[in-house]
Amino acid sequence: MASPTRRRVVTTALATLAAGATVPLQSAAAAAPVAARHRPPLRPLRQAHAHNDYLHTHPLHDALSHGFTSVEADIFLVDGELLVAHEATDLDPTRALASLYLDPLLARVRANHGTVYAGYREPVQLLIDIKTDGAAAYLELDRQLRRYRRMLTSYHDGRVRAGAVTPVISGDRAARVPMEAQRTRLAFYDGRLDDLGTAATASFIPLISSNWTESFDWLGTGPFPAAERDRLRALVGAAHRGGQRVRFWATPDVAGPERDAVWTELLAAGGDHLNTDDLAGLELFLRARNSGTGQGA
Repeated sequence: MASPTRRRVVTTALATLAAGATVPLQSAAAAAPVAARHRPPLRPLRQAHAHNDYLHTHPLHDALSHGFTSVEADIFLVDGELLVAHEATDLDPTRALASLYLDPLLARVRANHGTVYAGYREPVQLLIDIKTDGAAAYLELDRQLRRYRRMLTSYHDGRVRAGAVTPVISGDRAARVPMEAQRTRLAFYDGRLDDLGTAATASFIPLISSNWTESFDWLGTGPFPAAERDRLRALVGAAHRGGQRVRFWATPDVAGPERDAVWTELLAAGGDHLNTDDLAGLELFLRARNSGTGQGA
C-alpha cells in the first residue's frame, strides 16, 4: 500500500493534469510538492488573445499556461464534424473543435469548480472563426455546444447569463442569419466597425474586431500621429459605451520596439484584446506593465 505522502503527491499531480497543465509523468511525483509550495497562482491576463491558437504545439494548453483569457480556433465543417485548421489542405480528422478545445475546457472548469482559472470569475473567450459554409457550420456548432451548456455563457430572450467560457463566432458572415433568429443561444457574434452605433447590442455582439491596417497607417515606427490616436480612442470609446470590447488583428507581431509601441497605444486607448502568435512575448509585455498595478487579473 502506498504511503500517505506518496498518495498526496500523486493526487496533486493528477489534479494538475486535470487543470490542463503539462507535467512529465516520470517527474510528477517529485515536482508536485515543489510546485505547491513555491509556484504562485497564475494571474490571468485579461487583454491577452491567442491568434490562431491551434498552431501552437499544445493548442489551448500553451495559451492557458501563459495566462491568456482569449483563444482563437478556425473551423471547417467536414462530413458533419467541425475540424480545426487554417487552410482546407491542413484538415486532420483527429483535430476537432470538441477534442482540442471544448473537452479540455470542460475538464478545467470541472477541476476548478466552475472556472477556467482557479479563482478567476471572468469568462474566458473562445473565438471560433468559421472558414466556410457559415450558416451550416454554425448550426452544427450550436448543436455541439449544447453538450457543454453548463460551462457556457448563454443568451435567452434578451438576457445574458455569464459562464466560464464565452464562444464568439467570427469568420464567414453567413453565420449571422441563423444566430439572429435564435431566442436562445450559447454563442455570440464578432462584429465589425460598421456595427458600432447600430441597433445590435452587446447581448448579440459583445466584441468588435477589425484589421488594424484598414484603419491606421502607423505600424509603430516614430510617433503615433495625433489624428490616428484620436481615431483609435474614438472607436474604442464608442464600443465601450455600447458595452462592447475591441480587438484589432494584423497589428505588428515581430518582437521589437514597433510591436511594443503599438501594444502600448492600444492599452492606453483602452483596447480590450492584444492579438498575437507570440504567447511568451505578450505575457512578458503585459506582466511587466501590470506588475504592482492590480491589472491583468
